[in-house]
Amino acid sequence: MMIQEKYTGRYQNLKVAEALSNNHLYPFACNELSSIIDLGFSRFPKDLKAFIFRDCLSAFRLLPDMNTSAAVSAANLLVKSVESAFPKQKKNLAVVEFKQAKVALKRRSKSHEEHIDMPSLPQDILVHIFSFLDVSSLLSSSQVSRSWNQATCEGSIWRSLFDLHFNHKVFIHIHSGIDWREAFKNEYILSNSSKMLRSGRGYCSYCDSIVWHDNLRCPKKQCRLKSGKKPLDLMLIHQVVNYLLGTTSSSDESDSEDEAAVRGLWAYPTLQ
Repeated sequence: MMIQEKYTGRYQNLKVAEALSNNHLYPFACNELSSIIDLGFSRFPKDLKAFIFRDCLSAFRLLPDMNTSAAVSAANLLVKSVESAFPKQKKNLAVVEFKQAKVALKRRSKSHEEHIDMPSLPQDILVHIFSFLDVSSLLSSSQVSRSWNQATCEGSIWRSLFDLHFNHKVFIHIHSGIDWREAFKNEYILSNSSKMLRSGRGYCSYCDSIVWHDNLRCPKKQCRLKSGKKPLDLMLIHQVVNYLLGTTSSSDESDSEDEAAVRGLWAYPTLQ
């Protein structure tokens, strides 16, 4: 009983269910659930499997409310993990929920397309709005329209992202003609941080917790005040799984998949 409580306690500390209700965190939470199922489900006690099953159902039920390509991709990845690891009865229930969610999402998207009238905002307003987005959302937004694409390519946005993610690790010769988007892309692909940034997780030493990071910092106000501008220690998804299992690992078994996914993130064409 004590062992089961230790597993479930760790899982509850991750606050996966809470993240699923957040539009921004939903894809991260689905990806984390998928990795938890792929890498550790067979080794988990019954109580923890029940928590994971519950959160998978919640993920599928919440999908129509997300309505983003990142959310749909993450949910598709999650259902594949469910199909490969869950026992037959639970797998069937989860797959039914997923199929119903996809139908609801399709209907809602069609209705939204029929009624939406996208306003034309000034470029400076768009640039200001996009400056608050994470990398994946920024790249997705670049495909909405030509005006959005132009705004998302603004150098000031990418310079801020470069300073946030890499300035403490990388020296770059700054000159007036530097393409900050390209500079960020190159460092993102080369750096091990690419995989960590996509996990959405970090360890905060001030509250001794694994948290969903907010621009590389702990979301808790008191920790942000204590840390100043110091970023969190970012975590790979498999490290979160190891935390649940109470084990450690020196290597990432999915390096090749990670590299393909990172490069795929930058596969969006530039609209002319």
